[in-house]
Amino acid sequence: MAGRSSRTHGTKVRFDRDEAIAHLRERDLKLASLIDRVGAFGLKLYPGASPFEALSESIIYQQITGRAAETIAGRFRERVGEGSFPPPERVLEASDTILREAGLSRGKVAALRDLAAKSLDGTVPEMARLRAMEDEEIVERLTVVRGIGRWTAEMFLIFRLGRPDVLPIHDYGVRKGFKLAFRTRALPEPESVARRGECWRPYRTVASWYLWRALE
Repeated sequence: MAGRSSRTHGTKVRFDRDEAIAHLRERDLKLASLIDRVGAFGLKLYPGASPFEALSESIIYQQITGRAAETIAGRFRERVGEGSFPPPERVLEASDTILREAGLSRGKVAALRDLAAKSLDGTVPEMARLRAMEDEEIVERLTVVRGIGRWTAEMFLIFRLGRPDVLPIHDYGVRKGFKLAFRTRALPEPESVARRGECWRPYRTVASWYLWRALE
């Protein structure tokens, strides 16, 4: 799994872990074997951040190493937010020069500005509203923002909202873990992961977490 999404500290998920594990064990014996090898389910959420902050962070971290992204995020806070994470208004007011001096590429500057504008006009809802929305509705709303694709939206559902039934079939770590757990000769196509995952509903997030752990 790419980026920082493999980390597991934060607040606990809100669904019943024991129920989820029992369901997966009953539905898929090979997945049950992986669960036995890995041990207790350890996914935790990242608390506190607004949708704007969380998604801004996702954009900043795209396609660069974690260490480089942390440096850029720090500069972004210092130069645009005076030490704190800036609100969307501040991002729109900042000049391209200031944003670029923080280390952001032109593409990421454009993406952050688009996210800021769509956060202010309500396209990207506040957290309270997001908590009441269905998964696919959230994906649809988030992916209209420049620089945010389905994978980023799915990571938001898992690690920010703690949704129990998300299966990021295009994630390399999920596919690689699937290959190891189910001993396929080649890296499975996303559609193959999706088909197998049908029996994991409504706890595909838990299955995804175990597939990520298979890489360790």
